[in-house]
Amino acid sequence: MIFAAGLGTRLKPFTDHHPKALASLNGKSLLEYNIRYLQSFGIHEVVVNVHHFADQIEAVIESNQGFGSTVSISDERNEVLETGGGLLKAAHFFQDENFVVMNVDMLTNFNLGRLIQAQEQSKALATLAVMKRNSSRQLLFDESMQLCAWRNNTNGDLKIARTSTTTAEFAFSGIQIIHSDFFKYIRQSGKFSIIDSYLQVAQEHTIKGLDHSGDLILDVGKLESLELAAQLFS
Repeated sequence: MIFAAGLGTRLKPFTDHHPKALASLNGKSLLEYNIRYLQSFGIHEVVVNVHHFADQIEAVIESNQGFGSTVSISDERNEVLETGGGLLKAAHFFQDENFVVMNVDMLTNFNLGRLIQAQEQSKALATLAVMKRNSSRQLLFDESMQLCAWRNNTNGDLKIARTSTTTAEFAFSGIQIIHSDFFKYIRQSGKFSIIDSYLQVAQEHTIKGLDHSGDLILDVGKLESLELAAQLFS
């Protein structure tokens, strides 16, 4: 699943008239980049959630025949549901399986196969790609890379899922693999963050992290990052 429903306010003025998923990079949209990234790891069935200029995304997918993938739409035209709510709305697309979830405005050279293998070996409800990098928000994991907490380093807010004598901080890369059983344990509804669901579920079940520090990952949700990405992903 590719999260593409956001308003893309950091990409104004482009997003005054277009969705951020269609922002262009070396002649390709961010949406196409990520669909083709998934294809490189054998993933050819994709769900894309839409809200902001949804018709434009649907038209591009249709005119390009999904860029070679089978693409389904999760429609959030009535209300953008954030990451957790958007995932929950799309739950019916996923039955008894692991599936990848990623943000449309993240570009990376990360070997997704590592995350797939880690998820299959651990049998966790979800495995999150994380890195050692500066970020105002950090996820805290114990020595076995099990999720324990979330911290906002700007205001000091701390949300604890489970206690541990030793934890390490990692920044979330916006890429994760989830098993469809995860939906059984989500208590939130409506509009909410997927991080809140991870912390809630991690109180009683296993949510893991995979450290991929050293890989290239770029948040292209703002204009200056798009310019940098055009060089790095040429």
